[in-house]
Parts: sequence; C-alpha cells; structure tokens
Amino acid sequence: MLGFLRPWLIDPRVRNLDVDSPEFSLAHRQVLLAKPLVQQLFLDFYRRCRALDERHLTGAGIRVEIGSGSGFMGEHFPDVITSDVKPLPFLRLACRGERMPFRDASVRTVYAINTFHHLPSPAAFLRELVRILEPGGGAILIEPWHGPLARRMFRSLHASEGFDESAAGWDAAEPTGPFSRANQALSYIVFTRDRARFDAEFPQLSLVLDEPHTHLRYFLSGGVNFRQLVPTVAGPLVVLAERMLSPLDRWIALQHTLVLRRNPAP
Repeated sequence: MLGFLRPWLIDPRVRNLDVDSPEFSLAHRQVLLAKPLVQQLFLDFYRRCRALDERHLTGAGIRVEIGSGSGFMGEHFPDVITSDVKPLPFLRLACRGERMPFRDASVRTVYAINTFHHLPSPAAFLRELVRILEPGGGAILIEPWHGPLARRMFRSLHASEGFDESAAGWDAAEPTGPFSRANQALSYIVFTRDRARFDAEFPQLSLVLDEPHTHLRYFLSGGVNFRQLVPTVAGPLVVLAERMLSPLDRWIALQHTLVLRRNPAP
C-alpha cells in the first residue's frame, strides 16, 4: 500500500530531484522551514540527544553533528559543530563520518540523526569514533527501529533506500550516495543481530542505551520527504496520542536512539 501511495505522498518540493545532489538537501531545508510539525519533531530529537549526552557522557571536548543535512541543531545548540558530506551554506563543515578532521581524543559527543545507515562502512566510522572520542565521551545515534511496524513500513517508504535485515555484512554491497541505496536496517544488523561481533571488534565502545520511540509524529508530519497528513493545529493531540501509546513502542516505534560510550583505556 505504501509503495502504491508513495508518488502521491511525496512532497512536490523534492519530487524528481536527484536524492544525492545538494539541491535535494536544499529542498529539504525549504520543507523543514515550512512545516512546524517537522520542526518540532527535529527539536525533540535534538533535545533527546542533549539530555542523553548530559546523562551518559562526560568530558570537556567538542560536540559534533554528522549528517546534519537540512537540520538546525547548531541554531538551537550553538556549541555543536554541524557537518555533512555535502557542502551546505547553513552548516559549518563538510566531511565524512568515517574521516573527521579532529584531533585524537578531542571530541566529547558525536550526534548522528538518521545518518548511520547511510555510511558505506560502519566499521570505519566506529574506528573513527574510537580515535576522536575522549574517554567518557560517546556517540548518540537516532536510527530506524526494527520492530514489526517499522520493518514493514521502511521496506516500502523510500524508493531510494531499503530495509534488509538479512544483509550478509556491514558494508554496503554496492556504491552508495549520500542518500541512495542505504540499508535502513543497519543499526539492527550492527548493534543487535551482530552484537557479539561489535563487542569483539570494538571493546573500546560500550552500547549503554538502545531505546525505541516515535511513531505517529514521524509518519503524520510527513518528515522532509512527504506531505503532512494532519493539520498543524493537531500537533499537540498527536504528541499526546504518541505518549499514551508509548508502552507499545517496542512493537510500533519507528525510530530508536542508541548511545555509545568510549571506555577508558585499560
């Protein structure tokens, strides 16, 4: 059904654009600035990231967001260095998550919202985290969840991305673009299915939180790719309904947050 409805649901401002082009991210920015429901969703993600940072991580290093795209974390938290693989005029830095221009042990926190599954080599990114994070610092990732509803939805939602929890390895099987050919099941593969491999290869990192959340707002707001399905004035009711349904998050959530912490050296 989602595959059938997708052409109608896509926001006209992003339709027919190359998903890997800077123009696609600039169109995302236009959509974001025009949709208060999406802005509130992004702001809630940013606040979630900062709260978990303060709760689980320590250190005096810098804070960095990778894959910032059209977002505005730097506007709400000015101490965050925003970055993307694409050079965008409203971000501070262009770099890849697998190779960041920071000194060893100089970073307190790396934030990545719907970015991890776009990395062609997650192991290279994790090795880079080990290099740049100071002991006690860490990374906070928000990614597609792998519950029953999420699996069904993400298999059909994006024409340029898939959800393949049976992929043999971590690395992309074919060349990927900044958005295209990503596997939205990557966080499940690395941190759940292959948890033993993660623990063995990266003993310097501990997974201290894996929490599902967010469902109605993600879908009904349309995000930055799709049409909004409810009027903006319905936003508080959507938030209330989502809170009431939160005991069911393990089955109906569409996102989850993971916190990785850099362990002290032995």
